[in-house]
Amino acid sequence: MFESLSDRLQAVFQKLGQKGRLDESDVREAMKQVRLALLEADVNFKVVKEFVARVTEQAVGEEVTKSLTPHQQVVKIVHQELIALLGTENAPLAEARPGPTVIMLVGLQGTGKTTLSAKLALHLRKKGRRVMLAACDVYRPAAITQLQTLGKQLNVPVYSEGTGARPPDIAANALEHARREMVNVLIIDTAGRLQIDEPLMEELEQIDARVHATERLLVVDAMTGQEAVRVAETFNQRVNLTGLVMTKMDGDARGGAALSVRAVTGVPIKFISSGEKIDANTLEPFYPDRLASRILGMGDVLSLIEKAEQIYDAEQARAMEKKLRKGKFDFEDFLASMQQMRKLGPLQELLKLIPGMGQLARQEDLIDERQLKRIEAIIFSMTPLERRNPEIIKQSRRARIARGSGTSEQDVSALIKQFTQMQRMMKQIAGGGGKPGRGGRGGRGGPGGIDPRDLMKLLK
Repeated sequence: MFESLSDRLQAVFQKLGQKGRLDESDVREAMKQVRLALLEADVNFKVVKEFVARVTEQAVGEEVTKSLTPHQQVVKIVHQELIALLGTENAPLAEARPGPTVIMLVGLQGTGKTTLSAKLALHLRKKGRRVMLAACDVYRPAAITQLQTLGKQLNVPVYSEGTGARPPDIAANALEHARREMVNVLIIDTAGRLQIDEPLMEELEQIDARVHATERLLVVDAMTGQEAVRVAETFNQRVNLTGLVMTKMDGDARGGAALSVRAVTGVPIKFISSGEKIDANTLEPFYPDRLASRILGMGDVLSLIEKAEQIYDAEQARAMEKKLRKGKFDFEDFLASMQQMRKLGPLQELLKLIPGMGQLARQEDLIDERQLKRIEAIIFSMTPLERRNPEIIKQSRRARIARGSGTSEQDVSALIKQFTQMQRMMKQIAGGGGKPGRGGRGGRGGPGGIDPRDLMKLLK
């Protein structure tokens, strides 16, 4: 979502870095470009004005312009101010004691409230909470059915009274039911409208009066731009919001809403959501410092680690380590590693979380997801013996594997050749040797000299 803004800001800072020493005019010209980049990203103009003024005030000081690395000092200031703009620190969900904790989701129609209800239920269940959903959208066709289907998919109970009951009554009855069932968290999916109107606001106020929600979260479509700010202000005035959830963060919008809505309303962003798929990778707690780092092209290693921890298998990792140390990395190991990695999400998205790889990840020819499926098909068409000993794959075996995978013999040969090269590289890494820059020390890959492009050869 922030690709265009990220590219513009990185270009500004790269230009600053080429100047060496900076004077006040250099800084002001750079801030002019930053202001244009933020406005083009659809950030609220008042937010932009105040942001640029704060950065400029700090950046034109003698401490920055006379330092040995002035452009890095400017980047640091911008990074710190972006974090301040986004809310300084993570704001976790509040918990009611004694429970149950009641989370009321509000927002306009089409923002993804029902889908988010299921994502949030999954997120909380993974933390050991007993969760129940309440279907209070009695107006949208199939809204109750959709929530029940999602609840069944996740094995989460859904409280419903159909479309004939009043939403405030449904919510109150759901709370009583949750207490009897010893539920920790009740998530209420409320109705939305195509636009804000008085009946909607009155209904939400009545629901809150009956259940005294612990959290009142506004679900905001990040692709609606500045309209999201106006919507957030209105809901906050009537419902006294405790948090925001930005959905559709994987869209192609300019991202200005995420940078504006917190600054304008003062309400913290608690989660960001992407896609319609209900899994652990599509809903993330919001960390201002991590998003600021992503925008400035610094990556987000902590989020990458957290994603990996969700699928991490310690026993499998230890077994893989032993194989690597012995230089016995085979096609079965590669297939298992690739399938584990794909559980983290699209590889293009993972690369964006690695510092310095953001722009590289946007090269469409770098990693083709269809090629990954082709590689899987070829490996699945091999026998277990062939996967463990690819050197036995000669012409007749290649022909059979090609037929089984729907590829050509040339594709099979190319994969085996590239895999053999990777095996050699793995042995060099395990042995701590290798040529500089290609698996040894001191090369272009940084510490250890592992070049990311080498690791991607099989995927091209």
